Amino acid sequence: MVEQIKREIATMKLIKHPNVVRIHEVMGSKTKIYIVLEYVTGGELFDTIVNHGRMREDEARRYFQQLINAVDYCHSRGVYHRDLKPENLLLDSCGNLKVSDFGLSALSQQLKDDGLLHTTCGTPNYVAPEPRRSRL
Repeated sequence: MVEQIKREIATMKLIKHPNVVRIHEVMGSKTKIYIVLEYVTGGELFDTIVNHGRMREDEARRYFQQLINAVDYCHSRGVYHRDLKPENLLLDSCGNLKVSDFGLSALSQQLKDDGLLHTTCGTPNYVAPEPRRSRL
């Protein structure tokens, strides 16, 4: 778990984009790590979908454009989130999308000679059925 937290902190320090939750400070004691993040008040996109149902097309398009901008920026910096889902997409007080939770992210330096990452990623309930079947 400590390695995952260290990776998340290192990754978030590389990213400064309006659609990614910003890391402000990291402090620690012998037993605790404190991470000060941007305060995002609008909650998860998941809760918005559950509470309000289907979105209008223009609203969904706006969120999608913000998501693509954030992902493109992350990829340009060699950062791969690997766990994008509505629960990890937050909304600020103005309704702007913010990508959060880089705990399963990977950096381009982690690519193997075959150009692939060889670590598990993603939330099991969101993984396509094909990889799940191959593990059975």
